[in-house]
Amino acid sequence: MDTAPAPASPPAEGVAEGHAAQQLAAGVEAPPAQRPRRRPALSPSRAGDFKQCPLLYRFRAVDRLPEVPTRAQVRGTVVHAVLERLYRLPAQERLPARARELLDPVWAELTAGEPQLAELFEGAEETELAGWLESAGALLDTYFTLEDPRRLEPEACEQLVEAEMESGLLLRGYVDRLDVAPTGQVRVVDYKTGAAPRQIAEARALFQMKFYALVLLLTRGVVPSQLRLMYLADGEALTYRPDEGELRRFARTLDAMWSAILLAGKSGDFRPNPSKLCDWCSHQALCPAFGGTPPEYPGWPEPDPAVTGAESLLDRAE
Repeated sequence: MDTAPAPASPPAEGVAEGHAAQQLAAGVEAPPAQRPRRRPALSPSRAGDFKQCPLLYRFRAVDRLPEVPTRAQVRGTVVHAVLERLYRLPAQERLPARARELLDPVWAELTAGEPQLAELFEGAEETELAGWLESAGALLDTYFTLEDPRRLEPEACEQLVEAEMESGLLLRGYVDRLDVAPTGQVRVVDYKTGAAPRQIAEARALFQMKFYALVLLLTRGVVPSQLRLMYLADGEALTYRPDEGELRRFARTLDAMWSAILLAGKSGDFRPNPSKLCDWCSHQALCPAFGGTPPEYPGWPEPDPAVTGAESLLDRAE
C-alpha cells in the first residue's frame, strides 16, 4: 500500500484546523454556548484512561481538571501538525527540508492560538527553544526513513471518525492518517513521537488502533487491512492486521466498559487503580491512593460530548 492510494479527498474545510484551535491543550475548550449538545461518546483516549484508572477518567472527563502539558507532549503536537501540513503540499514538495521549514510557522500558529503553550519556555534562553524545535526536526527526519510521502495520497489526515454501535454507544475519535488503495484496502496510520513501547504501552496503542478499525468497520463495512504505528523517536514501525471476528469481540469489550463507566457515573464511585503509570499522573495530590482527597463529585455530565468524548491533540500526539 505504499504506492498511490486513491486520490486525496481532504476533510471538510476547517474541520482539522478548528479542532486544533479548540483542543491544543488539555482542558482548553470552546465556551459552553458554542459547543454542540450531542450524546456522550467514548474516545480512545478516555477509554484508555478508564481502563488504566477509573479515577483518572473521572478527573479528566468529568471534573475536567487542568493538566499542564510537558514539552515532550507539545513537541508531539507540533510534529503531528507539521505532518498534516506536509500532506497538503504537492507530492514533489514533501521532502525533509520542506518539513523542517514548516516547524517555525506551525509553532507560531499554535502559540498564537494557545498562548499558554509558549509559557513552557518562559524565562528560558532562546537557544533552549531552538534546541527543542531542532529535536522536533529530528523526529521529522526519522519519519522520512519509514516511508516516502511523495508516493502517498492519503484520503484524509486528522480525520474525525465516529460510529454508533447496536447498543447505542457512540464512538468518536481522530485518525492521524487514512490511506485507501485503488483496490479498496484501508490502512490506518498513527504517528507516535516516543520510542517503540514496552508491553503496557504497546497494548494501549493497539487498543487505540482497534478502536479506529472498529469505527471504520461500522461505517464502511470494511476491516482495515493494516493498522500501522510509526514510532519517530527510534524509527520503528509496528503493523497489525485485525480480523472482523476480533473487532466484533472488541465491540463487546467497549460496551462492557461503557456500562461500567455509566454505573460509576451514576454513583460517583470512580476508584483509583495504582500502578507504575501513577508516576506520570498530574493528580496524585487528589488521589486517595496517595493520601489525597478528590474534589466533590459534580455529577454525570450528560449530554456534553466535550466532556465524555473529548480528545485533545495532546492525547493523540503521545
